[in-house]
Amino acid sequence: MEITQNVHGYSPQGEAVVSYKLKNKNGASVQLCNIGATLMGVKVPDRKGHLADVVPGYENVMDYFQDPPYFGKTVGRYANRIAQGLFTLEGKEYRLARNNGPNHLHGGPDSMAFKVWVSRIDEGDDTVSFAYANPHKEENYPGNMQVTVTYRWSEENILTIELRAVTDMTTIVNLTNHTYFNLQGEGTTSIHDHILTLNADHYLPVDKTSIPLGEPVPVAGTPFDFTKAKIIGKDIKLPDEQLLIGNGYDHCWCLPLRDGTLQKAAVLIDPYSGRAVTIHTTQPGIQVYTGNWLDGSGTGKNGRPHKRRHAVALECQNYPNSPNRPDYPNCILRPGEMYLQQIVYTFGIK
Repeated sequence: MEITQNVHGYSPQGEAVVSYKLKNKNGASVQLCNIGATLMGVKVPDRKGHLADVVPGYENVMDYFQDPPYFGKTVGRYANRIAQGLFTLEGKEYRLARNNGPNHLHGGPDSMAFKVWVSRIDEGDDTVSFAYANPHKEENYPGNMQVTVTYRWSEENILTIELRAVTDMTTIVNLTNHTYFNLQGEGTTSIHDHILTLNADHYLPVDKTSIPLGEPVPVAGTPFDFTKAKIIGKDIKLPDEQLLIGNGYDHCWCLPLRDGTLQKAAVLIDPYSGRAVTIHTTQPGIQVYTGNWLDGSGTGKNGRPHKRRHAVALECQNYPNSPNRPDYPNCILRPGEMYLQQIVYTFGIK
């Protein structure tokens, strides 16, 4: 494994902005940076062996400081939405920033996704780790929480992400990787023709502010049924109330297991290039966001704008608004406990 490291500049606080490239013997590679412990790029072959970057992002590494779509970021302390920016823990109410309409989203506007993390190449030369000391009351979350994210790239084009956290006070946590994909490469076309399969027969309908309404409901007979391989664009334009709320898909699907077992979550295929990614996770849910609010205002790699539905994010995570729903999977982390989750992307050809 060949690993190269580059310094691109400095943050306003004088912290070095560092990127890493991990390249295996077949020439396939991943690129990472220490702004938000971000996955900046993944170059993998198509059925003819041609390499292309299948992860949208920015040409200029410093642009990750200003990144409304959260391209490739490690998102937390709580990924996704918390209703009204409020939750109660051990009898105390906490008020968080409302940065998504009336709700709190992705840890807040000044979250760990926009911070410079401490980074290092680990022994064995196939992993890079990032660490962030998330202080007590940053974005008004309780407790000093230490977060570590480790990326491992294999000779078989498998990317494993391990997310760890410990705290000195009872807190809530929901970490995810917010990578988008366009398997045709470079985000040049819509992802409507991508074929998606989800290992989930239930999903969470949402209210008009994208907060789950309640219990998971069956996907059978709805546009949300991806239990069998289906083109993403097949039903996305239907006049379905849930699709209208999200301007497309922006919902959480409920995976079969909620006990931390590594399970298959999704398979995404581009029928033109043949590229595919299979996703496994220990998380109980997967949020599918079809880039509905990308408006072309952000400049991506090779000067191309980030256009609507030119990328799909597949975010392995806990259910949205779990701090206010005791019937949802546990999101509470206490002193002495270890938060540990995995996301595994296996790239191949179909």
